[in-house]
Amino acid sequence: MGLNVYLSGEIHTDWREQIIDGAQGLDIIFNSPVTDHDASDDCGVAILGAEPNKYWHDHKGAMVNAIRTRKGISDADVVVVRFGDKYKQWNAAFDAGYAAALGKSLIVLHGPDHQHALKEVDAAALAVAEQPSQVVEVLRYVLTGKLPK
Repeated sequence: MGLNVYLSGEIHTDWREQIIDGAQGLDIIFNSPVTDHDASDDCGVAILGAEPNKYWHDHKGAMVNAIRTRKGISDADVVVVRFGDKYKQWNAAFDAGYAAALGKSLIVLHGPDHQHALKEVDAAALAVAEQPSQVVEVLRYVLTGKLPK
């Protein structure tokens, strides 16, 4: 049995790389949104034309990015959503809700200081982890039935 895992959320740390590196040797295909912040923000206007109003600039980018996000979450067996420390990641909360609405297996990743703010998101998840290594161990267990050493 293999897994298709979509890694959503915070883009300012290397949590994705930690999970991908830790899962070496497991039958997992990883996908994610575009993590180049500037490319993600500007894709709509770069492809579809400039917008003088920032709202429409952002709206075009959000719509273009949604094509990739919807496909990635729809195809995923497991969706991992990371909430970082620095920014309010409304898009991450939206992705978690979308995944839950689709009945996807959801793993949420955040520090203890976000417990209260994310209690509803956490309640929809099948696992809530604080470290990328815990996500790796959940995935390893799902695929192999083996507990961490």
